[in-house]
Amino acid sequence: MNFGQFTLEEVNALNHNTLMETLGIKCIELGSGFLRFSMPVDHRTHQPMGILHGGASAALIETVGSFGSFLMAQGTGERPVGLAIHAEHLKAVRQGTVIATGTLVHPGSSTHVWNVDVHEMETEQLVCTGRLTIMRIKK
Repeated sequence: MNFGQFTLEEVNALNHNTLMETLGIKCIELGSGFLRFSMPVDHRTHQPMGILHGGASAALIETVGSFGSFLMAQGTGERPVGLAIHAEHLKAVRQGTVIATGTLVHPGSSTHVWNVDVHEMETEQLVCTGRLTIMRIKK
């Protein structure tokens, strides 16, 4: 799927009054077969030790895959709902920005499976990798 048919403004407008807005998650690129989102690493996304909270990384992974499936469902009479998420936290980040890139692994008729890699923007090091399963249901 070419997600580039949607604009960043359209996608980011959906964040108003949501967890994504609270955490500062924004869509920064829509391409052929992938979506890319950013999230700040700051007081909103820290855990008590002053590093990126694993739950914030999981929320970012869920956001990327869910948005991808949501965009794919436009005009189909279906809506995506999260079914399962798995995240492996590989590197601590204290500040800056992380970038999550999602690619569709399985575009099934009843489920979608997304792979999402989260990298530190400054160093490009892999911070977290995750997999998200989405179920497609009728509206």
